[in-house]
Amino acid sequence: MTESLVSVPVPEPVYRRLQGAAMAAKRSVSDVLASAVTVALLPSPDLPDALADELAEMIWLSDEALWQATTPTFTKEQQERLARLNDFADDRTLTAAERAEQTALLTAYEQSILRRAQAFAILSRRGHRIPTYSALAARV
Repeated sequence: MTESLVSVPVPEPVYRRLQGAAMAAKRSVSDVLASAVTVALLPSPDLPDALADELAEMIWLSDEALWQATTPTFTKEQQERLARLNDFADDRTLTAAERAEQTALLTAYEQSILRRAQAFAILSRRGHRIPTYSALAARV
């Protein structure tokens, strides 16, 4: 693998943490920093590329944009339709069209959850207080 040298200014407190991590791991600061960047930007093999890229790029959003991303994108109408399809599936075999719709709705639901979770995780790392589950449930 080829390497590129990048000079990046790092705030002193972050650099001290990097030094501490490097000493603990018996590695160089550059190795620790390269590992941290690799982990931060590593796409999940379980996700479609577009979604993995979207989630990885959220790290660069402003706090305001991240708070906006915590709002569910799975609508009440979609929730109700998915519940109806699930009820139908309990009583009978779904048609091919119903199965396709159910799969699409489940995918939309899961992606909404992943976006929200990623936004909350980044906000938490930035020092923001994250609402409790009950507070979030009351917002919906």
